[in-house]
Amino acid sequence: MDKIEVGEIFTITDETEEEQTVEVIAIVTLDEIDYIAVSFLEDLQDGHEDDIDIFFLKVDNDGDLDAIDNDEEFEKVSKAFDDILAEENEE
Repeated sequence: MDKIEVGEIFTITDETEEEQTVEVIAIVTLDEIDYIAVSFLEDLQDGHEDDIDIFFLKVDNDGDLDAIDNDEEFEKVSKAFDDILAEENEE
């Protein structure tokens, strides 16, 4: 997979094997690992940006997406994205 960019749209399969179309809304690199924040495309297109679900995924060395499966890592990534989104809202 090529480098993922903000605004990129792709389909993922959730834990119930249902396909979901998501858009990348932010990217952050922590400890040399890329993480992306995605939201369902349908939610973004509805214009309810204050009420969207955001999911964080880890990009592995092969460019594949993995779930974040430990709470400590999730908290670190969540805070980094909160900081990014807060900066964007100030602009």
